[in-house]
Amino acid sequence: MYKYTEQQMIMPHEFFLPFGGKLNPQNQWCKLAMMIPWAEIEEKYAKNFENTKTGPVAYSVRIALGSLIIQSKKKLSDRGTVEKITENPYLQYFIGLTRFAEETPFDPSLMVHFRKRLGKDIINEINELITKPVTKSKGPDEPTSTGGGTGQTNDEATSGSVPENNGKLILDATCAPADIHYPTDIWLLNTVREALEEIIDVLHQPHIGIAKKPRTYRDCARWDYLNIDKKKRATAKEIRKAIGQQLRYVKRDLAIVEAMAEKSSLSLLPRRQYRNLLVSQEIYRQQLSMYQKKHHKVEDRIVSLHMPFVRPIARGKAGAEVEFGAKLAISVVDGYSYMEHLSFDAFNEGNTLISSVENYRHRFGCYPSAVIADKIYRNRENLQFCKKNHIRLNGPPLGRPAADLELLKEQKRQERKDTGIRNTVEGKFGEGKRGYGLNRIMARLRETSETVIAMQLLVMNLEHRLRILFIQIFKVQFWVPEWAFQ
Repeated sequence: MYKYTEQQMIMPHEFFLPFGGKLNPQNQWCKLAMMIPWAEIEEKYAKNFENTKTGPVAYSVRIALGSLIIQSKKKLSDRGTVEKITENPYLQYFIGLTRFAEETPFDPSLMVHFRKRLGKDIINEINELITKPVTKSKGPDEPTSTGGGTGQTNDEATSGSVPENNGKLILDATCAPADIHYPTDIWLLNTVREALEEIIDVLHQPHIGIAKKPRTYRDCARWDYLNIDKKKRATAKEIRKAIGQQLRYVKRDLAIVEAMAEKSSLSLLPRRQYRNLLVSQEIYRQQLSMYQKKHHKVEDRIVSLHMPFVRPIARGKAGAEVEFGAKLAISVVDGYSYMEHLSFDAFNEGNTLISSVENYRHRFGCYPSAVIADKIYRNRENLQFCKKNHIRLNGPPLGRPAADLELLKEQKRQERKDTGIRNTVEGKFGEGKRGYGLNRIMARLRETSETVIAMQLLVMNLEHRLRILFIQIFKVQFWVPEWAFQ
């Protein structure tokens, strides 16, 4: 059950401090609290409790969302977040408390429920609300652009009425790696084998002293795994032999579990072990198929027993050719980041351009004058869409290079300029991965992982608004020419 809060916002001087004094309204947490539209967010958050009219009263949206913002901003664990809130009056004010409390405001385990209730979609809506006051009054920054990367001619542009396009849309995609062990076939099979042995122990518990426990040869299996795992350089023949051994151990354990399930019941298993049993069967099927066919590819390949939704994402980078986590496509407009697509399955980010441009039109009421993106976005469908809507898509036009040397130099100059503009989105990825934990998502569930990723984009936008606010205050107190901020 959820109870609406009559007053989501109190002023910093109204926060009661038992040891005297007042909160500084210039503190970053006080300013962040003023930026967030708590009342509008509460309406979206309360929809999670429409079907629950009884039971204990849930914590307010300010406590839930505020705690998640603190966690993302400070890169803390669930327990560390609660401890930090308990000892800091500014953080207590940020989550909506009216006075400083020495006891913990809530149990750390509730952070998981906060992430589930504030899902990816709600966080993205909150992100739109936070950036809306800044981007609503967005004016044109460059005239309607024709030709360029889309191959549109001036005659085509002048014929008929051309809609006024404003702003630049920057697109790119990256991977948000999950917190899992780097998967290898031999390690994954060993993990499955150990999980099945735990299940066998649970199923045999009621029959201790009545029936003899089936032999699993777990010591021999562990020894065979360590023999290959501890080798610095194992040959392909040795690795294949070790995989075959582990497959046979897993096959034996699955047969034992099936036989014991007829005598006992799988209801003896906790939910976690029952899920592990189902995932183990699918991992065994995939690994057996690859072993028999002598290849390393299979559809919807599982790389983690405890996080089966994670998939390998091919990056092609020098440091990491393959990463394991969610693939994230974002757009950047005037320094603000928006989630365009998020999936744990690999996808072609070039297919997200049209939807991203339509989202831009929904936010700002017009199409962008230019889309700055990687080469993968320059497919024929995207080029035709941009040409139809008078949008310049960066990159060289299709066909042979221009014969006019001056035109060719101008195209090269524009490409270099666009490359510099596209560095903005690369900087956003670097900011998220170095400053807010986007390089390793610590959540264990699929829905909570998506919430964490969306929350990091939200915090990045809040930080961007704080920087803009600081620049405005600085310009008022100390006059600085406009070129100093460009």
